[in-house]
Amino acid sequence: MTSKKLQFYNTLARKKETFSPIRKDKVRMYTCGPTVYDYAHIGNLRAYVFADILQKTLEYGGYKVKRVMNITDIGHLSSDADSGEDKMTKGLLREKKKLTLKNMRELAEFYTKKFKKDLEKLNVKIPKEIYFASDYVKEDTELVQKLEKKEYTYKTSDGIYFNTSKMPDYGILWGGKREWKKEGARIVENSEKKNPEDFALWKFNSQIGFESPWGKGFPGWHIECSAMGIKFLGEQFDIHTGGIDHIPIHHTNEIAQSECATGKKPFVRVWMHNNFLDINNGEKMAKSGDSFITLRTITEKGISPIVYRFWLLMGHYRTKMNFNWEALEGAETALKRLYGLYMSLGEKIGKVDKEYQEKFKEFVFDDLDTPRALSLLWDVLKDEKISNANKKATILDFDKVLGLDFANLKEEKISEAILKLVEEREEVRKNKDFKKSDELRKKINSLGYEIEDKNSGYKINKI
Repeated sequence: MTSKKLQFYNTLARKKETFSPIRKDKVRMYTCGPTVYDYAHIGNLRAYVFADILQKTLEYGGYKVKRVMNITDIGHLSSDADSGEDKMTKGLLREKKKLTLKNMRELAEFYTKKFKKDLEKLNVKIPKEIYFASDYVKEDTELVQKLEKKEYTYKTSDGIYFNTSKMPDYGILWGGKREWKKEGARIVENSEKKNPEDFALWKFNSQIGFESPWGKGFPGWHIECSAMGIKFLGEQFDIHTGGIDHIPIHHTNEIAQSECATGKKPFVRVWMHNNFLDINNGEKMAKSGDSFITLRTITEKGISPIVYRFWLLMGHYRTKMNFNWEALEGAETALKRLYGLYMSLGEKIGKVDKEYQEKFKEFVFDDLDTPRALSLLWDVLKDEKISNANKKATILDFDKVLGLDFANLKEEKISEAILKLVEEREEVRKNKDFKKSDELRKKINSLGYEIEDKNSGYKINKI
């Protein structure tokens, strides 16, 4: 276990806190997973890169991490008002498939495989414990029954609801009761609700769904995460992650139903949330229109998914980022430069430089400060006091957290076409035709290589 203290920003406390797990050497962590009715877009994927950096930082600090992620394949409605179209139903209709639970599960399994492939391409460590929500309806039902027994529920024509007025500190995650008349209009669509912020624990559906003591239908989206979190991590656990869009509704409701059912507070010690990824200077990333950018969109442009990971790490996880292709291409150039410098260090791997390692810990243990950690990476490469072998060892040590895949880099064979251009440039340089030499250099750069002129000749580096 490291002697350095880890500090994380806890949404619940609204400040950075020194992290201390409930159990001395083991961290129990829950990550809100995707609703698998379509491909994940790159905005969705930011949450999993963030959670991956968090897990790897905890492990780098000496902790064992038990991490659970759900796959939402039932019950997630398009509106926070517990109304609108079920997202999995939307996926089935889009693909012209009959509305059955079997088809719903097949759709979920297809997009879950695609999601996992995306994680692999981003060098995200896939949790060992990933569970489909539809496999735990029994646990959902039992949790609702506990709430029902404690008189936290009531019935309407469309489902079983949680009565938030019976929980005095409802909304504690974001600071208490909000002015619902001003901000809560979007969740007041059901006139049968006793309170506008009340939420569904079970939604009736006579056509498709699961049997329950209250009638056929689906568990509420929020109850699924509570039930699986409690089942696999206990009634209280250490960390829960997700996007900031989950704070006002989904995670707030998880806290309410979990603490009221178990009688234990807090449900989760530390809540951590990544900020949004916008596009086109403020437009929200969505699964429709031009803003629906997937990893495949990036790879079709010839850019590695690791470049996207690298670009995300250039911003702090709690900072809103604006995606544009120019920024991603800039990150690609920078990462290729890093790779080139690393490859030029030779094959020998020495010892980790302790001074740099301590600085790295200082940065990543300070609420996952990846921008400063990346800056330190450049400092290591430029430091002439460190041997090349020790530089390699130090960079590989940093990469246990950063996940930029330095260990798997291989010397790329330079094509005959590039070599021919380089030789042509050398010839015109000898003839002092510097204009032509510059033109050839730019052409070589555009193909992903740069020429380093030396007294003894030249060196070709991958950009």
